[in-house]
Amino acid sequence: MSEEINNEASAEEKKGGFKFPTAYTVLFLLLILVVIATWIIPAGQYETNEDGEPIPGSYHQVEQNPQKIIADGLMAPVNGMYGIEGEDGSVSVYNSGGLYGAIDVALFVLVIGGFLGMTMATGAIDAGIGKITSALKGREKWMIAILMIVFALGGTSYGMAEESLAFYGLIIAVMIAAGYDALTGVAIVMLGAGIGVLASTVNPFATGIASGFAGVSIADGLVSRLIILVIGTIIGIIFVMRYAEKVKKDPSQSLVFDQKEDNERRFLSSAGADAMPDFDRRRKIILVLFILAFLIMIYSVIPWEDLGLPFPTWWWWFGEFTALFLGFAIVIGIVGRLGEAGISETFINGARDMLGVALVIGLARGISVIMTNGLIIDTVLFWAESAVGGLSGLAFINLVHLLYLPLGFLIPSSSGLATVSMPIMAPLADTAGVDRSLVVTAYQSASGLLNLVNPTFAVVMGGLALGRVRFDKWLRFTIPLLIALFIVYALVLSIGTFFPGSFAF
Repeated sequence: MSEEINNEASAEEKKGGFKFPTAYTVLFLLLILVVIATWIIPAGQYETNEDGEPIPGSYHQVEQNPQKIIADGLMAPVNGMYGIEGEDGSVSVYNSGGLYGAIDVALFVLVIGGFLGMTMATGAIDAGIGKITSALKGREKWMIAILMIVFALGGTSYGMAEESLAFYGLIIAVMIAAGYDALTGVAIVMLGAGIGVLASTVNPFATGIASGFAGVSIADGLVSRLIILVIGTIIGIIFVMRYAEKVKKDPSQSLVFDQKEDNERRFLSSAGADAMPDFDRRRKIILVLFILAFLIMIYSVIPWEDLGLPFPTWWWWFGEFTALFLGFAIVIGIVGRLGEAGISETFINGARDMLGVALVIGLARGISVIMTNGLIIDTVLFWAESAVGGLSGLAFINLVHLLYLPLGFLIPSSSGLATVSMPIMAPLADTAGVDRSLVVTAYQSASGLLNLVNPTFAVVMGGLALGRVRFDKWLRFTIPLLIALFIVYALVLSIGTFFPGSFAF
């Protein structure tokens, strides 16, 4: 059957004369287009204050700095890995576009590959999956709802994004064992966390930074964001559940059906749920260690102090994450009695499986490097500033969230986008009679929506690479959901313009 499907797919490709390119080609083509844009879009910059924030009304054109396809384009992924250095040699998150390097994320992904490979080699994941699927037989779809709610809570509370890359292998394996497909697993993680980020309630890296630059409290607009979170999560769960149930009833309806057998071999080391290894004492201990590593990571990134909770804040980031999973991988290998040679070989093989994902992350970050070096980001921001001036409240807020879509493409980092745009956009809300908190909600909703499919966002391309889902299939899958989510937050924003202050907490 799978051979017939593959033959049909090949026939369609020959007939149509087109095969959608891989993630690497998509990103490289985008990189070339952005290089060309640096020759067309005028270069410009805002003056910045001592904190590096752009000053409204200070935009001015500067000497054009067009990028070269060979010299700059080929170096962009390399610079994207290392980051862009300032004049003092420091690397900033976004100083009118300055970037952190992606090398920390790429290294984290490689170590995660080794960690997952080590755990898989012990049979603990397969045994645990077999136990779960047996316990939930006939009710597997509720795993989708529970997991998406968990990821949404991570997204809305602390902006779970790159950290979610660690979960794909496990979730995809669980979904395949339950009779669904790899796309279902990718959707649970990416849409669950993504919808949470879209409706960030107390996310200090998006809502907190944006509210600070807008001069409002993080509590302002909290009700509107809670409404978007609840409705958006429900819509997302129903959307993924319907697809998953359709695939379970008829596997040929899967958008990745041509990869079904290969995915089962890749994500499940056993022949199937009925052939899962015994869930013995040693594997239980390994699974506890496996889960503990993730719990420690989640705890370590939550800013408890900023949330006013009496827990110590660790302020960990990818360096600490990498060390955490490296340490747990070694411990799991020892407990699993893989031996010195087995531990080394297993870890290296697992990391090798993630090498493509690491390269995708570097390519995606390279696109932002080109836009930054080409000095075109501030120009696009100035155009957005000019477009919304003098509009009524309803027209203003709807145009603002539309403008944040291309701005989010240029600056996929939520904190970076808040830093460069909010000092410009928030004061304009006063002239339109709109509460500034609505601009904060518009910014995070639009950038969050775009980052569900944004090819310049490393989390999207990395997650799809982990699930082996082509970008065109992901677009085809998500478009109906994107439209529904857009309508939800557009309605909430529009209603908010008629009742100023009504959405304050």
